Amino acid sequence: MAVRHRLIERPVEDVWAVLADPTRYGDWVVGTSDSAPDEGIWPEVGADITYTVRLGRWSAQGRTVVRRCEAPHVLELEAESGWLGTARIALKVRRWGRNTLVIIDEHPLRGPAAKLHNTAVDAFVQVRHRSMLARLAEVVEKTPRGERQVV
Repeated sequence: MAVRHRLIERPVEDVWAVLADPTRYGDWVVGTSDSAPDEGIWPEVGADITYTVRLGRWSAQGRTVVRRCEAPHVLELEAESGWLGTARIALKVRRWGRNTLVIIDEHPLRGPAAKLHNTAVDAFVQVRHRSMLARLAEVVEKTPRGERQVV
């Protein structure tokens, strides 16, 4: 299991505002762009977003579904990766004084990726998480405080 954390120097409400905005998913999730709500109201359970996954010249459509939401502290997602299967991505958002501690826990859930899961895959995911949490912190910390968008 790949678990990583990051301290973000903004209150929980500011972090949650970014997580709760389906159009900002591509701003902080590594490899994704052009995110948009599809079904339901993000981040309610069952709601989903679609986005483009890009790797060099290659691109594909992705979809992520909300499986659990306890605003503003828990967001659990299932990301579909086509023929590879799906992954569970759990985000915990904890108050840490005036700041926020974000903990991400991700592992393959279904399909070939789940069957082939090993420590090498976890090491790759750790690198991805480091970048993803840094991007989340940057997005949250650079968003002016009065500009929380609730969707």
